[in-house]
Amino acid sequence: MKTVTLALLALTALAPQAHASSPDAWAAYDKTVLASCTKASNLKNVKPVGTPAQFDDRVGYTAVLLQGQYPQKHMKGQQGSELCLYNKQSKTAFVTEWDSIRPTAKTR
Repeated sequence: MKTVTLALLALTALAPQAHASSPDAWAAYDKTVLASCTKASNLKNVKPVGTPAQFDDRVGYTAVLLQGQYPQKHMKGQQGSELCLYNKQSKTAFVTEWDSIRPTAKTR
């Protein structure tokens, strides 16, 4: 009986675990993602636009659209957008300029 119990415990430990995250855990994760993306951003006064896009764990990324102002003097405080991809495994953020997401102003 003792051998069967040990075998069952070993199999249970090896079985994939499904963990449902609590709202507090998601809030903490979102805070971590936002802090990492903000730090990686090249914009001043950077803020997230909307909520993070949670990709499937097979993809391994969370995406955040950021908006702020270009810091370069010649940009004269012009608004800019960046897309941040947060790697869940390495816990690192990567940003790229993404101004094409914003509609362009039409001139007459």
